[in-house]
Amino acid sequence: MLALKLLLVPAFLLLVSLAGKRWGASVAGWLAGLPVVAGPILFFLALERGVVFAADAAAMSLSAVLASVAFSVAYSHAAHRLPWPPALGLGLCAWGAGAWALSALPVSAALALAISLLTLWLAPRLFPAARVQAGARPISAVELACRMGAGAALTLGVTWVAASVGPAWSGLLAVFPILGIVLAVFSHRSQGSAFAAALLSAMATGLYSFVAFCFVLSLALVPLGVTTAFVLATGASLAVQATSLRRMTRLRAQKA
Repeated sequence: MLALKLLLVPAFLLLVSLAGKRWGASVAGWLAGLPVVAGPILFFLALERGVVFAADAAAMSLSAVLASVAFSVAYSHAAHRLPWPPALGLGLCAWGAGAWALSALPVSAALALAISLLTLWLAPRLFPAARVQAGARPISAVELACRMGAGAALTLGVTWVAASVGPAWSGLLAVFPILGIVLAVFSHRSQGSAFAAALLSAMATGLYSFVAFCFVLSLALVPLGVTTAFVLATGASLAVQATSLRRMTRLRAQKA
């Protein structure tokens, strides 16, 4: 488990960072929407705390899309006027406020699905318009290593806390914006506020696959068990991601 925490998220951060360097913020953000952080956390919660606990946590993770988007929107707006430390602080305050409000709601997969879909429908209207400028500083090997190290440290901290609280906060913390924090801060520093905002906006688009993953998992864990539920949830997530890729490719072709 420790090895997975230390390797999976940093490796994915490397992949997303290289994708952003090669194809731009929209592709990097789209990739970052996959449940690479929450998936393993929920998997180990299912093994260690049982399927009922993990199913409730998955439902709360689903609703936590609202808190995740709140972080991204707040950071994006703040980044246009402020350097990264206060922008990060405002983003985390927005995440905390959203998570605190969600923690008071009953655990319900249907309610969580409604909240997450409404959030993602509204999200494109909430982000600032961002025009990414050419000529940004290239990402160095040292910066890539720092991104990976920060991702590993955040993942260890969040999973440690999530393992010691109830299902509601375990699910909410599983969606703590680890990828969003690392990618936004380092992109803001090296590639500018517009790139960071565009990346975070694209992450919201990619979260539809995360919604599919958590919704299927919350329904399937108790009746079908851990293995089958995670296979089905992963399949649903990849199917939604493939659909969004086709849509993104079609939109790019229309703009060309």
